[in-house]
Amino acid sequence: MSNMEEILAGNTKLEAIINWLNEKKAENIRIYDVENKTDYTDIIVVCEGSADVHNKAIAHHLVDMAKEQHFHVLSKEGIDYGQWILIDIGDMIVHIFLPQTREYYKIDELFNKVKNRIPGEEIQ
Repeated sequence: MSNMEEILAGNTKLEAIINWLNEKKAENIRIYDVENKTDYTDIIVVCEGSADVHNKAIAHHLVDMAKEQHFHVLSKEGIDYGQWILIDIGDMIVHIFLPQTREYYKIDELFNKVKNRIPGEEIQ
């Protein structure tokens, strides 16, 4: 079983979010289990779209479906621009990037460090 399958197993909320991202053709989806590693969330999902308009469509679909399923959307940032969109669904945060923005900020490297950190350890 892969790491992604282990995280998805039995987590219907995360499964729904991944399905909604796939419905809008989000690409390069990564899931980071950061439970007990951060104070602000348990799971971080990172994906990308092909253009700012694509990212906006992914984000709007995700927010609409989350509300329809009564998931509490705490915050949405960046939807107006579409370069880097953050959607906070409490125990899960979804980041939607343009590929070049994701690479520029080296987000996957950062979240891999977070995922592997010892609680209380500073991240460099």
